[in-house]
Amino acid sequence: MTGGIGRRRLLTAAALGGGALTVGGWAMASGSLTPGQPGLLLRSQAPLPPPYAVPLPVPSVLAPVRSDGTTDVYEITQRTARLRILPGLDTTAWTYGGTFPGPTLVSRSGRRTVVRHRNELPHPTVVHLHGGHTPYGSDGYPTALILPRGGTASGAGGMAAMPGMAGMPGLDRTAGSQDGAAVLRTYTYPMEQRAATLWYHDHRMGFTGPNVWHGLAGFHLVHDDEEEALPLPSGDRDIPLMITDRSFAADGSFRYPALDAAQHTPGVSARYMDGVLGDVILVNGAPWPVLPTRRLRYRLRLLNASNARRYRLALDPPPPGGGGLVQIGGDGGLLRTPLAHDTLDIAPAERFDVIVDFSRYRPGTRVRLVNQLGSGSTAAVMRFDVSTGRPPADDSRIPARLSAIPTPRPDRATAVRTFHFQRRAGSTGWTINGRPYEPGRPLATVRLGTTEVWRFVTDFHHPVHLHLDHFRVTARNGRSPGPYDAGWKDTVDLRPAESVEIVTHFTDYPGRYMLHCHNLEHEDMAMMADFVTE
Repeated sequence: MTGGIGRRRLLTAAALGGGALTVGGWAMASGSLTPGQPGLLLRSQAPLPPPYAVPLPVPSVLAPVRSDGTTDVYEITQRTARLRILPGLDTTAWTYGGTFPGPTLVSRSGRRTVVRHRNELPHPTVVHLHGGHTPYGSDGYPTALILPRGGTASGAGGMAAMPGMAGMPGLDRTAGSQDGAAVLRTYTYPMEQRAATLWYHDHRMGFTGPNVWHGLAGFHLVHDDEEEALPLPSGDRDIPLMITDRSFAADGSFRYPALDAAQHTPGVSARYMDGVLGDVILVNGAPWPVLPTRRLRYRLRLLNASNARRYRLALDPPPPGGGGLVQIGGDGGLLRTPLAHDTLDIAPAERFDVIVDFSRYRPGTRVRLVNQLGSGSTAAVMRFDVSTGRPPADDSRIPARLSAIPTPRPDRATAVRTFHFQRRAGSTGWTINGRPYEPGRPLATVRLGTTEVWRFVTDFHHPVHLHLDHFRVTARNGRSPGPYDAGWKDTVDLRPAESVEIVTHFTDYPGRYMLHCHNLEHEDMAMMADFVTE
């Protein structure tokens, strides 16, 4: 069945049908023409601060409330908080534990992590551990709600508010609802996976976009023996960087073009159906911050937590000889060998783990991290100020070999499946294989212990995310994988009129899982699908 995979690769432009028009590498859908980007810019009404005026915050590491020989237990309360993001203005954020980003969780591979989430927000939520190899009951299925205090599944924006959702065919309460929810939900993560940079975020059906935009996102790091045996930068030189874009109203509140701020009707106004782009770049919740560095190697865990914006990251100035962003890992952990980049294209939900050697710069150099796909305020990301003093001897290095990665073999695949990601004809919504999302109706049933090849074909920019298991990219447009496709991934960026083939081995956990676009406006407007493992 799989021997002819190479002969059957899709000619993407012919396969797209009624999708977006591509012109000179620009994508046009619903009247939006944006170079290198999906979506439409939503301008702030508040005055924007100058860049490089605030220090980079680093999210605090959450301590467990209880630990035993096998398990660490954490508690997080989801609540509103008044944060000072822009100077002189307070922003009401929806937060994990009162901060944006939320606190960082740190787990050990093979050691169970239990997280109890309590919802004190005014609306239901769902938590997904993005990149987690997780049993179905803790994966964050989009209708597995955590209700607000005093809420019920039939009120407070719960289940009964969801039929007739824009772009949705309606909610089947029998197939779609998973577990009666309360104000407290416990998520259990076995952590039977390798070291990696994961993140957790809201995943509520129809409202993931506004919930994440308002602050519901945080890091979850996993460590293991293999990674810790390597002489990589550690301690205060191992820094997670959550990159997001946001827009602000005149009073400092987050500005977002929701159809219904009360969260009874999901989605955004039609102009923003391609995606919402902000004009303020935040790193760890701060606008265009600064990090003082010594002339040593630093490990930067780059996460694009934006709703829709793609970035092309580069160092300005580049170090002598180039190749200043040395990739050592991706979504699913360490690469086999390092890859040196001058630029990194990073789509929503992707992670790139890179080493930057600041000893390659002269003392006192100010090094900007820039976004080559941005303009004006969105062209800058943050700055590193290299110290003038003599640094201590660097105790780190970048090994030539990082990890032994077993790779599933496409020639042993038991099935080849194709998924088309397209705009829904005649509507403000999105589809997979021509269907808007309907909970409980799977597009694929997969046998655990088997390997499959999946093809993703797009009409527009779509970062495609697969739950449960990581995958390897085997081809892009019928040719070799792209420069940013290395290693294990859980999200892959597809440009307009493009196809990607992935191979994955499905393991461990039976249940109903998700395949969806991680442009959160697309996701909220029905570009999701279930698959079932058994």
